[in-house]
Amino acid sequence: MTTLQRIRNHGIILLVVVGIAMLAFILGDFLNSGSSFFNRNRENVGVIAGHKVHYTEYEAAKDQLTEVYKIESGSNDINEELTIQIRNQVWQMLLMDYTLREQAGKIGMDVTADELSELCIGANPHQLIRQRRAFYDETGNFNRFALINFLNSISQEAETAEQAANMQQAKNYWMYWENAVRLTHLQEKYVDLLSKLVTANNLDAKYAFEATQTSTNVEFVEKPYFAVADSLVKVTESDIKKLYNVQKEQYKRTPNRSIVYVSFPIEPSEADNAEVKRLMESLESDFQTKEDITAVVNGNSDVLYDGRDYSETTIPAEYKEFAFGKGAKKGQFTELTFADGTYSMARIMDCGYNKSDSVQLVLVANDDNTEDVELGWFEAHELQKAIADPAFAGKKGSQFTVSTGMGEQTFKIADKSKPTPKVKLAILSRKVTPSSKTYGLLYNEAKQFIVNNNTVELLRQTAQEQGLSVTPAFGLDANADKINDLKNSRPIVRWAFEATEGQLSDVFECGEQFIVAALTEVNDGDYRSLEEVRMELTMQATSDKKADYLMAQLKDVNTLEAAAELWGAEIQTAENVTLASTRLGAAGIEPAVVGAALALESNATSAPVKGNAGVYMVRIGEKTVTEGELNAEQEISNLNMRTSYTVPYQAMALIEENAEVEDNRARFQ
Repeated sequence: MTTLQRIRNHGIILLVVVGIAMLAFILGDFLNSGSSFFNRNRENVGVIAGHKVHYTEYEAAKDQLTEVYKIESGSNDINEELTIQIRNQVWQMLLMDYTLREQAGKIGMDVTADELSELCIGANPHQLIRQRRAFYDETGNFNRFALINFLNSISQEAETAEQAANMQQAKNYWMYWENAVRLTHLQEKYVDLLSKLVTANNLDAKYAFEATQTSTNVEFVEKPYFAVADSLVKVTESDIKKLYNVQKEQYKRTPNRSIVYVSFPIEPSEADNAEVKRLMESLESDFQTKEDITAVVNGNSDVLYDGRDYSETTIPAEYKEFAFGKGAKKGQFTELTFADGTYSMARIMDCGYNKSDSVQLVLVANDDNTEDVELGWFEAHELQKAIADPAFAGKKGSQFTVSTGMGEQTFKIADKSKPTPKVKLAILSRKVTPSSKTYGLLYNEAKQFIVNNNTVELLRQTAQEQGLSVTPAFGLDANADKINDLKNSRPIVRWAFEATEGQLSDVFECGEQFIVAALTEVNDGDYRSLEEVRMELTMQATSDKKADYLMAQLKDVNTLEAAAELWGAEIQTAENVTLASTRLGAAGIEPAVVGAALALESNATSAPVKGNAGVYMVRIGEKTVTEGELNAEQEISNLNMRTSYTVPYQAMALIEENAEVEDNRARFQ
């Protein structure tokens, strides 16, 4: 199982996500069991294209993706941010899997067993396999022999329960990426088919070509909407309602909630500070004199003593001069200091010796059928202590054997960095944190705030009087994982969808602060209401009225000069404008004005034109027609290249939109 060990040793490897690679794990047996739990609707996380996604399926998917992250990152530390990322990826995987399989199945498209075998272990494996560091050689390139060796290793009989567990983990790892290849390739085939169906034709090529052949300089006068006083136009309620009805589909939404919340920082009190200071002062004598420093430090300090060797680059900056400065010697210690909420002191346990900063290791093959594996360079903290100690103590070229979770393994010290000065430093450090008593007092303070301020208005008013921050959070989706930058705030979202408008919450603990929230708005309609979008509709309707007003001013104006004089504006010029242009010189994006200009005969002046930012009057000079010859094949190729970037995303989005997705995740997370 040397390959799995190598994955773990490379602790900074990131997952490479291509297409729908992360869909793979959902194809296990747990999806297709057909058991009766699929009928218990209240336990369904959602429904996708008619498939009921049961809670156990969703959780199994999250667990497996979590394990893949752990293996490829070399770390078991799955923080809140990564948990949220995994949860969202799982849902997107489920969406893509069931919608894509349904659509592909309708046309008889699939990935056969022979195709999958060739893609995974053939002469030229899929990029998802080639990108796995597990199958790299010492040059950092994909090695098919390493892949075959890995597959052979996971098919052997395990000798111990520990080996069996590790082997099963490796098998799951392989099955994940094998299934990832299958689904990714299915998407590639489906998208490739779509790309061949959605293609430009000769007429498209002709229009695209002609749009670039005719150009002209455009002179124009502009009157921006903002330069017209609002008082000069009148927007009626009828105008706003009409605009809303025309654009209603733009305001489609999912149910959401808006809240405000008050933050109560969980900070240590003066009594907490005094208690930590007293403790540290009581430890000073033992810390400065005791031979068994491990017991003194590790029983009281936030920074444990493990006998590590610090270099000038790895030692905490505040102790660099103390430990490596002139006159530094074994047994010296610092006075107790306080900075950034932490009391600390340090003692030199050993100094005046040199050691390497890093070591290059090779995993020695344990039989004649495998090859040695170059693991790379490591610093001591990147290795298990059982490996680090003999690796840094041994000489270049020597070997040592240790017992790990993968059984007995032999390592060769291929190289070591040049030795540099080192120091063993004991650090006794204690951060001042809120005591249980302080925690309780702050919690009660937040609870009392709720009792005394049981309405949104009182909450805002009292918070302002007490200097507490009141923060809004608008349009929260039921599946939102957190609110703004609040840690562990998912429970507040869940509460918001169970509360009634105007209700205050209980106290939530979100990282280093208590939170009291108030539900300010409940939106369960399919569309944003007219009132919600009234401001933007009013602005748009006002611009429309101003356009009518300005165009009426130019009713009897026939020249650009007269328009410029009437509006007190300058005549501007945009050079070499074509139908393929979207910009009108300094005026910015104005496609309607560009189109109106190119529709004129040479040396003609337009009627007033309504643009994005204002009303325009334009005049063009002589049109210049390029003497070019249409290459329909090349033009079609160019057009298809442009659409190839958008068609896959548009198609998948449309498939998902039509899949009648029911999302109930908010019940379970």
